[in-house]
Amino acid sequence: MKAAVTIRNLSEEAHRALKVRAAQHNRSAEAEMRAILEAAVRPEGRLRLGTALSE
Repeated sequence: MKAAVTIRNLSEEAHRALKVRAAQHNRSAEAEMRAILEAAVRPEGRLRLGTALSE
């Protein structure tokens, strides 16, 4: 199951910057938001507890 998120009260400046950033990455604003959120909560260099414990 995939979750849906609504973001309220985003400033016009942030919304414009998001659209510019999305265009720079050749994706929609929605896809850009997904990428930003994924990177924030699941960074590539994060310590994975299960892997660390098994090593």
